[in-house]
Amino acid sequence: MSLAAPNPSLDLSVFRLARRMGRLKASAIREILKVTEMPDVISFAGGLPAPELFPVKQFAQACQEVLAEDGAAALQYSVTEGYLPLRHWICEYLARVNNIQCTPDQVLIISGSQQGLDLIGKVLLDPGDSVIIENPAYLGAIQAFDAYEVNYINVGTDDEGIVTTDLLRVLREAKTKPKLLYLVPNFQNPSGITLTLQRRKEVVSIAAEYGIPIFEDDPYGRLRYSGESLPSLTALAQSRNCIYMSTVSKTIAPGMRVAWLVIPDHAVFEKVVPAKQAADLHTSSFTQRAVYAYARKPGVFEAHVQAMLPVYARRRDLMLQSLERFMPEGTSWTRPDGGLFLWATLPKQVDTEELLSLAGRSKVAFVPGAPFWVNQDVRNTMRLNFSNATEEMLVEGIRRLGLAAKAYLDGAR
Repeated sequence: MSLAAPNPSLDLSVFRLARRMGRLKASAIREILKVTEMPDVISFAGGLPAPELFPVKQFAQACQEVLAEDGAAALQYSVTEGYLPLRHWICEYLARVNNIQCTPDQVLIISGSQQGLDLIGKVLLDPGDSVIIENPAYLGAIQAFDAYEVNYINVGTDDEGIVTTDLLRVLREAKTKPKLLYLVPNFQNPSGITLTLQRRKEVVSIAAEYGIPIFEDDPYGRLRYSGESLPSLTALAQSRNCIYMSTVSKTIAPGMRVAWLVIPDHAVFEKVVPAKQAADLHTSSFTQRAVYAYARKPGVFEAHVQAMLPVYARRRDLMLQSLERFMPEGTSWTRPDGGLFLWATLPKQVDTEELLSLAGRSKVAFVPGAPFWVNQDVRNTMRLNFSNATEEMLVEGIRRLGLAAKAYLDGAR
């Protein structure tokens, strides 16, 4: 029997996509970053740490030590839970800086925080389940949870973080109990706002009253430039019904892809482990050991963090001053005490996706705010990153952005 040769002119794909793919869209940030890779673009788009602050020499030494002392194991398959000495170090570190009390058997090393979002979604969320999130919310969490076909219950925010009276309202009105409350309490992405101590206590109390687990995402907590450090939600709740996540991406380097979940609930932990096995077996044996070899040396990691803080503080201050100087009347912005971002709101007639196109002609980029809003169509906001541009670029970039915004408004009149 002979088969006819396929006709390449016919579009007869046999692939049938899963229903969940209808909700998955490419990250707006990742798409913008493709454009901003051009060397002449001043970019405030990505959440990128300053590469000149990476501890390259010290990390090179750590890598050499790993290969010399433990090379075979570092290049071999490993356990899903993660490198045990690193998990011990994480427990000691969290007890010291966050007052979180945990044990190594509650710590799972993951390949970046984004994997943690995906794993928790995979284990806890069924299609149609509800997740409570801030509005605006972290785009990476929206993208991860979208894959599991959830519904979002958005709670408003103000300068003190999530509005707890609104949280109470949505819980009272919910027809079914939400599966999860997801929060970025420190220097939230995208807004830069920090949840106040009083609100933290209220969130913990409300979540306990209604039996809602808290997923605390804390990638930026060590990057505080002003104000007092606040206890984590997990510490305030004494870890009860909490999952805590953090990473070395903002304190050491994002290319390591080393982060961690702290899951005190044994039954949940025992489900997240096989979910990770199904995804990647384990996080890189080599990078886990390299991070540990770097972090275990007394004073080295802390000295690096302390060296970063004044640099980022100066860049934050310069961006705030430049916004005051160059942005059109009617523009407002947050004043973050730390992190990597601030959030700007322009006059209502501005669509920042259109403004991005105009600003791009002047070789400056940012992230339009619309993708961060859930169940709302808000067009006049933007996220600005201040950590990845030099001081000269910060001032010049905001000057160009201000001119573009004024030109947009002139054209809209």
